[in-house]
Amino acid sequence: MSAHVGRTVPQYLSLHLLETAVAVLPVRDENNAPKSIVYGGVERHLITSQARRRAERVYLRDRANAGQGPLAGKAMGVRTREWALKVAHVLENEHGWEQDEALSTARSVLEAVGLKFGDPKKRTVADLTKVLLFAPADTGSRIAEELHLERESVRAWEKEYTEAKARKAEKGTKKNDEEKPPSLPKHVRTAVLTALAPRDAVDIALYGRFLAEIADSPNVDGAIQSGHAFTVHEAELTDDFYAAADDAKLDRQENALDFLDTADDSGAGMTGYQALISGTFYRHAVLDRRALRVNLRTAGMAEEQAEVAAVGAETEFVRAFVDAYPHAKKNSTASKGSLPALVLAFEGDRPFNYGSAFQKPIEETGDTSTAELATRRLMKHHRFVCARRSDITEGRVLTYDPDIDTLLSGLDVESVTSVEELTS
Repeated sequence: MSAHVGRTVPQYLSLHLLETAVAVLPVRDENNAPKSIVYGGVERHLITSQARRRAERVYLRDRANAGQGPLAGKAMGVRTREWALKVAHVLENEHGWEQDEALSTARSVLEAVGLKFGDPKKRTVADLTKVLLFAPADTGSRIAEELHLERESVRAWEKEYTEAKARKAEKGTKKNDEEKPPSLPKHVRTAVLTALAPRDAVDIALYGRFLAEIADSPNVDGAIQSGHAFTVHEAELTDDFYAAADDAKLDRQENALDFLDTADDSGAGMTGYQALISGTFYRHAVLDRRALRVNLRTAGMAEEQAEVAAVGAETEFVRAFVDAYPHAKKNSTASKGSLPALVLAFEGDRPFNYGSAFQKPIEETGDTSTAELATRRLMKHHRFVCARRSDITEGRVLTYDPDIDTLLSGLDVESVTSVEELTS
């Protein structure tokens, strides 16, 4: 399917995908059960956009860090609560600080710029920030370098800071200006905030970040919009009973000298249930090309540099959208090995979500699979919309299913053969 002739590349790239998953559990709720939603009067299985976005973000970050694809070597981000630990690790291992001083200083400095930490009485969270902070991967090294360069002044400040905090805690008042901890030296604070800023991390420009704790640290409105994936048909849940063997018990049983030993070692080592889901899912995402370029330019890239990064980021995002899959139960269900039945990519001057095409649940009949019925319905919906909108292109289609490929030929739809061909 060819794009409209004589038009500049529109602002939005819309992606639509159909994929079939069998006996998987990619995302769960607080009760360890599969997530679901009622749509079109029936319950559907749901894979949340949060799970999808993280899988995609990690996928393109790992490829870039491994030197693969057009983003090879580009700066990427890390989302974690462990920035104090990362700073302390660099101070200790690269700058020769004592472990206790390194960790105490890192924690105090990050706290002074606005980040809150866990309960100091609980070792598991005492040195972790209360929120996940998405920042460039070299943030820890940059902060550590600044603290080492300013070691004497930071050491003096940190001593006053911890003493003032202790006095304030002892008096048990929150409003006591006399015991207010001293502010971090201005030039150190500026350097720390610069390190924490999104800077040129491409994945932050793509997916954005929100940090309310530090008012003067910039947030980023992401260039990617992601919809929840849902089954195009009514959900069916399987409660899978499992029994795990105890190797030691079985070894004794196999080498038992009499029936009493055999009886003592009978039975499974552990039993339980796990919920598994199967179905054909529709999912959708949108890339705002203009927002991506604005984010990259705002981060300090020159126009030409931002353009190269944006083109590469678009290609890698589409690849991640097609190939990435949430990691939950990946080993016990081999969920990451599946390929989509259909990917539809097209441009427009606004986003287009085709979730409404599946408001009426699909019922599989005869020899035609759900994926084929969903493909037919999605392409019919897209062509119907295209005939009525001048701000949309016909787009490109990719399939990894030979039956779907035959179906597309019958619909007079020519499919592309690689992910790269999905973008213009």
